[in-house]
Formats: sequence, C-alpha cells, structure tokens
Amino acid sequence: MTRAPILSAVAAALLLGFVAMAPVAAEDAATSATPASRAAPAARAVPTKGEFDNSCAMGLAEGQTVKTDCSVNWTDADGKVYCFSTEGSKEAFLKNPAENIQKAKEFFIAKNLGKDKAAAAAPAATGHAKDFTEDDVNAAVKKVVDERTKDGAFVFRDPKLNADLNLVFEQIKIVRGMEGYGWFANAIFHDKDNAKKQYAIDFWFKPDSDKLTLMDIRVQKGPKQDGDNWIMVTRLPVAWWWLPVQEHPGDMEVTRAWQVMSAIHTYIVNHKDENGNLAVKDLNGNPVPLQFVEIHQPVRHLKKEGTYFVCTDFRKPGSQDEYYDIDFWVNQKSGKLEVDDVKMHKIPVQEDGIWTQVPRYTFEGMDIQETP
Repeated sequence: MTRAPILSAVAAALLLGFVAMAPVAAEDAATSATPASRAAPAARAVPTKGEFDNSCAMGLAEGQTVKTDCSVNWTDADGKVYCFSTEGSKEAFLKNPAENIQKAKEFFIAKNLGKDKAAAAAPAATGHAKDFTEDDVNAAVKKVVDERTKDGAFVFRDPKLNADLNLVFEQIKIVRGMEGYGWFANAIFHDKDNAKKQYAIDFWFKPDSDKLTLMDIRVQKGPKQDGDNWIMVTRLPVAWWWLPVQEHPGDMEVTRAWQVMSAIHTYIVNHKDENGNLAVKDLNGNPVPLQFVEIHQPVRHLKKEGTYFVCTDFRKPGSQDEYYDIDFWVNQKSGKLEVDDVKMHKIPVQEDGIWTQVPRYTFEGMDIQETP
C-alpha cells in the first residue's frame, strides 16, 4: 500500500528534472538547427508539376525516360510546363521546342500504351487463342527482317518513294499494343551505304490464332540532311496508329478519325492480290489494279447519311507519276466500322507531258463535317 506514493514521488522528481532540462535542450536544438532552418524554405517549396509525369522532356525526345524533380523547367506559351534533368538538356531542347515536344509526346504515349495491361487483353477481344507479349512481337519483327534480308540488307519497298530501301537493322525502339487493333513495333534502321542516314520503321501485326500476322510496314521517320549530319524527321501524313495520343483506344464514346482510317487500312491489306495491288473499278466497272501509297486526312462525315469517307493515294503499278485519288466510304450500321464502297474520285490524265488528276465527282451540296 505504500509503494504507490513512493512511485508517484519518484515520477514527480523525474518530471521536474526533465522540465528543468527542457529549456537547455531546446536552446541546444535551436542553436544546432539554425543553419538548416535558414535553408528550409527552399526545401519546402511546392514541387513543380510538369508534363509527362515530370520526366525529362529532352530525354523523351531522344527515346529514354529520365525522372526529374522538375526544378529545372520551362513554360511554353500555352502554359504547359516541361521538366529537365539538367540545364544542358533544357538548352538542347529549346533549340527546337516544337519538334522536341512532338518527339517526346510520341515516345511517352507509345511507351505508356505499350505498358498498358489493357493492350495485352487484345487476344480476348479478337478471339484468338494466344496472349501475345512484347517478346513475341520482337521475335516477329526479327523473323520478318531475317526473311527479307539480302546481301546483308533488309530490303523494303517504300510505297511513298516507290523505291527499294536497303537498310541495316539497329534496334527495336518501342513495342506497343492497341486493344482490338494489333501490335506495333517501331524499329531503327540505317542505310546500308551510310550509317548516318537512319530510318524509323513501323511494323504492324495482328494476332491470328497462335501467330502474329504482318499487316503492313511503314516509314515513320526518314533521314534529312542537316549540314554535315543527318537527322530523322517524321513523315507526313502520320500513320493512324500514332494519332490516338490523348486517349486509350478502348475508351471512345465517339468515333475518331484514326478508327475510320484503321478500318480502311485493314480493308486494303485484306483485299490486296498476290502482287500487293488493290483492284478498284473504273467508270466502266472494270477492275484496275493499283498500289496503295497512303491515307489522307481529314476524315469526313456525312451527317445525314451517317457515313464516313476518306481520300487515299494509289499509284498505277510501274509508274512514278500516275496517281489515283480513291475514296473509301465507311459505315457503322452494324456497330462496327466497315468499308462498303470504294470509288475512283480522281483519275490521272496527261496534259502536255505532265500527269494531273481530274475529279469524276464533287461533294457540293452535301452536309459534311470533319471527324476529329
């Protein structure tokens, strides 16, 4: 019964001791903390929030991800903030900010789409048996390159130049999947005779049962001489798979232009003959074999009919100058975008030794709007 008062007394004594020591300890703490306290405001500053999750914008433009605290940054005229790992990278970026922003955006979006687990769910959407991975796509690219390599060079017929490119493979830069649309690999090559002339080549694959089927190969970037050096510049118009940069391809509430372009490109690939030509009927209903060159923008929508139409470039096989403007008409009546008509809009006519295009019909009087 006497232990409680004794313990209470001891506790009280200890408490008094701590109270007595507190001013001294606080003074010591204040003295030792003074230098740190002076630096505290800078350390407590609210971090800047930049584009691309604060990754170095110049790093992304060069094809690599470098995280930053965004203490080195630059604000564009539109108010967007871009972060940099060093002052040097910022200086390099500002030599051509518009082009570097586009490069950074392309790499950042492509990398994120490639990592998106939803992209790997594409097999379930298309009904094939195998769940493909980035390694499968890498292997598919290697197989295509090996099969088309002759005398140490990958031979690719560039539809825009209408010429064979003899390229040497360097590396696969990006692999990404788009649910329901396939897999896309962007690989870097260089010219067989000039290693400084680099190309970025897109490989489009679609899952087919237990294999990946090559749909098309397109040049995304080509070489351009800049003084004594060569740089890669984006080829226009860009392929449709580079257009969905702001949204996930499976989460659309309205039809987008790139989706219509995808339906057209798929139709072309699936209806080409063994020579790679698409047969398009002329005025008399006779099929004319034509080589696909590229799809134009914009995509247009007929409000009343609910139909989309897109102009494309085709070329007469064996000719450099005889171009046809072919219109593809796409409807969505079944809930799926499908090509239901193909028309020759403009045909090549030679005048004074020069090939020009003459239209067969116009769109006057139609209620048309552009599709974003």
